[in-house]
Amino acid sequence: MSELPSRVLVLGLARSGRAAALALARRGVTVVAVDRSTELDVRELIKAGIELRLGLESERLLEGAGLLVKSPGVSLEAPLVQVARKRRIPVWSEVELASRLFSNPLLGVTGTNGKTTTTELLGAIFRAADRKVEVAGNVGRAICDLDGQLDPEAWIVCELSSFQLEDIERLRPRVAVLLNVEPDHLDRHGSLEAYRDAKLRIFENQLEDDVAVLPRGFGKLPGRGRRVEFDAHDPLPAEPLIPGEHNRENAAAATQAARAAGIAEEAIAAALRSFPGVPHRLEPVAEVNGIRYVNDSKATNTAAARRAIASYPEPLHIILGGRGKAESYDRLGQELSAHEARAYLIGETADEIAGALRRVGVAHDQCGTLEQAVRVATDKAKPGEIVLLAPACASFDQFENFEQRGDAFRSYVAALSSRA
Repeated sequence: MSELPSRVLVLGLARSGRAAALALARRGVTVVAVDRSTELDVRELIKAGIELRLGLESERLLEGAGLLVKSPGVSLEAPLVQVARKRRIPVWSEVELASRLFSNPLLGVTGTNGKTTTTELLGAIFRAADRKVEVAGNVGRAICDLDGQLDPEAWIVCELSSFQLEDIERLRPRVAVLLNVEPDHLDRHGSLEAYRDAKLRIFENQLEDDVAVLPRGFGKLPGRGRRVEFDAHDPLPAEPLIPGEHNRENAAAATQAARAAGIAEEAIAAALRSFPGVPHRLEPVAEVNGIRYVNDSKATNTAAARRAIASYPEPLHIILGGRGKAESYDRLGQELSAHEARAYLIGETADEIAGALRRVGVAHDQCGTLEQAVRVATDKAKPGEIVLLAPACASFDQFENFEQRGDAFRSYVAALSSRA
């Protein structure tokens, strides 16, 4: 495309960085791909003729570059990002790049909790309506991975994180959804206000013909999109199959977004009745000796853990802990106290969470590892009770990501099943 510079630096070679680098290389752009790690599988990038600089982040890499494409995991404070901004070199996220490469209408979903469930539900709604759709973004597949496969008539339903939105410039969703804003990633953004501002950027380029879907009573928005509100108690075309009031709220948001995209009520209802949810989000794993095991590994902040707790009236044995995000655990402790739950603590934040639980009298065990927590919780749970993994923390102290943590939980429960 004529608006792309001849030389681009791609910083960070996880999923989105790789996709961006390959999409640029296909268009004849000279791509310099940079990552701190020297142990990446880069065969596909080499085959595409991409210049690789692994383990090196020298300022000299910006020589001649007209653009820096930054992976979501790279901080705004990273030295190369800071130098690029000082030199007035544009810094884009991969989703911003994709918005320049593809003319397809975009339906963007952001928020602290519920993004993946709502995004996947919207994909199911589009398919129920026999509409062409691709689901991508923070949900698992980078938008640039659609390069060469995207039907020109397809909508892109895209989960957008605050890390992706902080580096947009012209990204314009035809329909933009904000589910909620609660404390999260404060270790990265520094304050709730900065985090909120990053989320609200999803609306800033919308025009009068676009639609902004947001919680009822939410404050002022940037952009000019037509405002449509929702809440968990809205009448819906059908009751959702997935449990929990928070999932009814997700369904209400998805319903309004689907209507804005011109989808009929019958298709929305069909998807709501049949959509089973997504892995690692209140995912039923097994029932062993009358004890139910539920995997909510995606509950990586306290708000998500509280929503999980509220979804079950039964006695709970909840596994908490991991790497913290500069949040307080006091409110979580209060809700566990009201629920008469018992907690099993793992990871780096175990001592901090234990302090919050002691202040409100919540019984807890220090378990260290997830495997030990599953064992101890199983010993103390009774038939009819639930062992819930809803850690309220990131996974990076003991696991590569929340998916690996959830998979480990499943495997430990499967081992129990084999012995039952």
